[in-house]
Amino acid sequence: MRTIVTGQIGLDKKSYLAEVAQFAGDQGEEIGLFNVGDMMYAEAPDIRPGRILDLPLLRLNSLRRAAFKDVIADSRDMDNIIVNTHATFRWRHGLFSAFDFDQIQKLEPSVFICLVDNIEVVHARLHDEHDIDATLKDCMVWREEEILATELMSQAIPGSQFYIVSRGRHASTTRTMFRLVCRPDMKRVYPSFPMSHVVDMPDVLAEIDAFRAALADHFITFDPGDVDEKLLLDRALAAVKDGKDFFDHMPHQLGGVQSDMEPIRMRTREVLDIAGDIDGQIYMRDFKLIDQADMIVSYVPELPGEGGKSIPGLSSGVERELQHAWEGAKEVYVVWKPSKAPSPFITETATKVFTSVEEALGYFEAEGMFGQTNLFGH
Repeated sequence: MRTIVTGQIGLDKKSYLAEVAQFAGDQGEEIGLFNVGDMMYAEAPDIRPGRILDLPLLRLNSLRRAAFKDVIADSRDMDNIIVNTHATFRWRHGLFSAFDFDQIQKLEPSVFICLVDNIEVVHARLHDEHDIDATLKDCMVWREEEILATELMSQAIPGSQFYIVSRGRHASTTRTMFRLVCRPDMKRVYPSFPMSHVVDMPDVLAEIDAFRAALADHFITFDPGDVDEKLLLDRALAAVKDGKDFFDHMPHQLGGVQSDMEPIRMRTREVLDIAGDIDGQIYMRDFKLIDQADMIVSYVPELPGEGGKSIPGLSSGVERELQHAWEGAKEVYVVWKPSKAPSPFITETATKVFTSVEEALGYFEAEGMFGQTNLFGH
């Protein structure tokens, strides 16, 4: 597949996509990786690292066109390629595009992927690597612009597919990217599960993580837990109650703490300023992830209730996701763990309901839904 991967500055796409290419090599596949930014710097050896976006737009566009011309020529005989680039830039020049339609058409990409990550991580990387003053709000807006512009690029290329992929910190996300490029016929799944109200329940989190891992073994998964900014907002609200102007935040994903970064010093007021953006983008992004999947598989755990009684762990978010998938004519599967029977609002909008993850996987395998994974079963 010929794939264009976009994403705002601060994602560290280059090292991430190098890991994807390495993973592909481990499976006996070859992915040609073209980093447009590096190629532009090679065309302009007089420009110091990190300063290319400060160039006048005329020269910047000329360098980009020269780099894309080389990509088109050098990739002509390659089966699988990833072009690491951007759809937009929000810099000192303001907002401007980072592509030319005529060159995109000549490249003939079949897949467009916009990579995303936790906004506080993007913000921290951006300021570590560049001399620029950008707020969390700026980064949120830039991400929305990048997603929209990448989707519009895809719509201009007949037959191409557009996906949002979360970079995350789990190895499964590199596997997702690899499969979209090299195993495009595999089933695409949106794993659905409760998040915010189970963060203090380690046993339930372990169940959910096992469910997510099981699906990721056999499908291309678009996991909403790979970006978890709600925790950032919750910690900011807690800091307000404690009268703190700053707080230290360790970015993590549901069920797994990120270990490759130091805690990030966050300004409480700045986080609260993007509260609406966080909620709005979660709502938008999760629905888009469902739309780009073939089916949704929801895990509903059993949670402790008042008086020792158990209750279904069915959050409002999971209910909305199931309804959205059903109305979008997706296949809807539910793993229902509670002893209490599911309501008609579940059973009447589900393709099938299972009592365990093992039962669900057995059904999927019997139905021939497990496609080719890779040479080593990962």
